[in-house]
Amino acid sequence: MFSDAKWQNDVKTVSPSLLYAPHYKDGKFFNPWMPMEQGGLSRLLSWKLSARNSYTAEEKNAMPEFVPGLKTRINELPADANFIAWIGHTTFLIRAGGELWLTDPIFSDRALLPKRLIPPALSLSEVNDLTGKLNIVISHNHYDHFDKASLAALSGDARIFVPLGLGASVASTGKSQVAEMDWWQSIDCGNGATLVCLPAQHWSRRISQGTNKTLWASFLLITPNATIYFGGDSGYFIGYSEFRKKYPEIDYALIATGAYHPRWFMHYAHLNMNEAILAFQDIGAKYFIPTHWGTFQLGDEPPGYPLVDLRRTLNALGVDASKALAMNIGDMIRIPEKVIRRK
Repeated sequence: MFSDAKWQNDVKTVSPSLLYAPHYKDGKFFNPWMPMEQGGLSRLLSWKLSARNSYTAEEKNAMPEFVPGLKTRINELPADANFIAWIGHTTFLIRAGGELWLTDPIFSDRALLPKRLIPPALSLSEVNDLTGKLNIVISHNHYDHFDKASLAALSGDARIFVPLGLGASVASTGKSQVAEMDWWQSIDCGNGATLVCLPAQHWSRRISQGTNKTLWASFLLITPNATIYFGGDSGYFIGYSEFRKKYPEIDYALIATGAYHPRWFMHYAHLNMNEAILAFQDIGAKYFIPTHWGTFQLGDEPPGYPLVDLRRTLNALGVDASKALAMNIGDMIRIPEKVIRRK
């Protein structure tokens, strides 16, 4: 029987040196610090046929609100104003140093099968109409993170940064400025911005791409005003503590918090709320922004469940609730001209 306590203890016994070990063999990528449980289709069927948790009315009904008029509010800002806006799921629009950064853009009605429950805060045409060079970061090839239709409709001049092996798929959408990145690789993006590709504990697969044929990653965007960690999708692992050692002044940590029930099935590749907060603390960021919730039904838990879970877990752990910025879809957080660093 699965035990959260044993799982977290196992994570803490891993040597950080394995984060730098080779992670490609026999045509597949892998996480060298902790092997992923095997099971394939039989394990998936076990989940689908297993009994589901029961949820309270509050947990079932919780959802992010939709805040309209995001494009208008962006256009009303000074041209040099920096911000983080939630479009939905793990799609965020960030403006820093006069350039735009879009994470895991999915604007489609479905992520292959799961149906979108709340519309995106911006349309694709609205994104293309915004002023500023567009940069796109894609964490891995799962359908709720890499949506070809959305990518094809975005500006052809966009620079796109992806993990190893994903470049050809991105190029097939008509994009020419594509950079593949390996873990721990950094790219000088100009205007004082640096993008760092970092490990994540996840996996990859699409109908057109076999299991783990392309890499998965998280990213760190370092700008003159703020340093922003985009976690993509990941389970809890020793990497979060290592990121703090190498990059001790992270201001905003965008960390995935959805699709974590049932735990026996989801624990390796997805964080539950307790682990998401632990990851935030491990990273040492100033603020935690939950992602990967409220847009698609991906796990057993209701799509807005993480909102309720966040409040009670912060209380249970004694964490300052003001550090957790649970956004509504269409919300925009202004990045100060110069973020005040932690004492």
